[in-house]
Amino acid sequence: MLLFLSILGIFLSLILLFFNARKYTSSVYLSLFFLFTSLYGFYQYILLYSKSVTLISLFLVNLSITVSPVYLIGPMLFFYVRSVLTDRSKLKKIDLWHFLPTAIYFISAFPYAFVPWHEKVEAAKALLNDHGFLLVYKTTLLDNVLPTLAIYLSRLFLILAYDLWSLGLFINYLVTKKSAAVFTKQHFMRKWLFILLGSLLILVVSQFLLVVKSFEMHFSDLFFTVDVIRIISVMSLIGLLISLFFFPAILYGLPRMPEPPEQLNQDKEKTVKQANESVRIANSFESDYLHSIEQRAEFYMEQHKLYLEPDCNLAFFSKHINVPAHHLAYYFREVKKKPFTDFRNEWRITHAKALIKEGKANEITLEAIGSLSGFSSRNAFITDFKKSEGVSPSVFASRFN
Repeated sequence: MLLFLSILGIFLSLILLFFNARKYTSSVYLSLFFLFTSLYGFYQYILLYSKSVTLISLFLVNLSITVSPVYLIGPMLFFYVRSVLTDRSKLKKIDLWHFLPTAIYFISAFPYAFVPWHEKVEAAKALLNDHGFLLVYKTTLLDNVLPTLAIYLSRLFLILAYDLWSLGLFINYLVTKKSAAVFTKQHFMRKWLFILLGSLLILVVSQFLLVVKSFEMHFSDLFFTVDVIRIISVMSLIGLLISLFFFPAILYGLPRMPEPPEQLNQDKEKTVKQANESVRIANSFESDYLHSIEQRAEFYMEQHKLYLEPDCNLAFFSKHINVPAHHLAYYFREVKKKPFTDFRNEWRITHAKALIKEGKANEITLEAIGSLSGFSSRNAFITDFKKSEGVSPSVFASRFN
């Protein structure tokens, strides 16, 4: 069961990482959290349940690589929760200290990677004969200054600390008036974070008890019998891994209402405020938020003509209208049912048609009109124009000669 859950978790995390690495940084943190958690389960399986001398030997040879990521489970969880709550996923220099425990363990375990292979094989055989060998086998430089139990518990203690820290951060956002609107009617997000943090809390506490129990019993055969703590641990791990399937919306971050831009005139500010007030009394905060994105996108295209910029892509648009790029991607895909490029090109085509109707086609070339409308090339202008209007720009212009 543990091997299956570990492989499943690794597989799911790699899928998440592959599809979201370039788009949603917060989802990258979540993917790495699941990946390192699954690796921790795989690490336990090899030490306690594997019967392969070769597999255990390989694990012992690469201990600095296989175990070090366990110390990143807590930081990745914290980075994910923080980025979801604040919509700011970029790490700062001060965040480097979160990687300090990982660096310390890696450095302390790295010298043991050069222990001769035959010694690793002998250690693996000794471990298979008696799991109590873990109590005396030294795998890092830290074993010379700290008890073995303390090193094992340090991993769980660090995860527990980060889980409680993340839970405190989440609760703080729930009770803070400034951020309370973010969670209004966002029941799925509250449920997801509670399940994520709660499942991990149960898993870590049960693992903590199992480690203490294993050392007390010197990894005797009685330790490997099924008991309540082990069942709770397995069930919490299952809940943690499958929870993602029930909350797919978490991949897009937590919606936050964008603040009105400074460039809005007073009349527009009043309109936006009135719209926001009407939005807040609607039945669904999510639909309200998406509606606010629509208002903002249309306003900036109309008033600031961002579509005329040749480099107007999703990232450029996101920066200028102050809405996270992954929220815009979700809006265009789920609400507009079209990519951002089609939305932008519609505005460009409308602008080009207006120039043609004004008689500009008699003064300048159609290629120049396309350039003035934001298109980077003549072919792109003709292709998108025909896609929108069904005829080429020249045919359209001939109607107004």
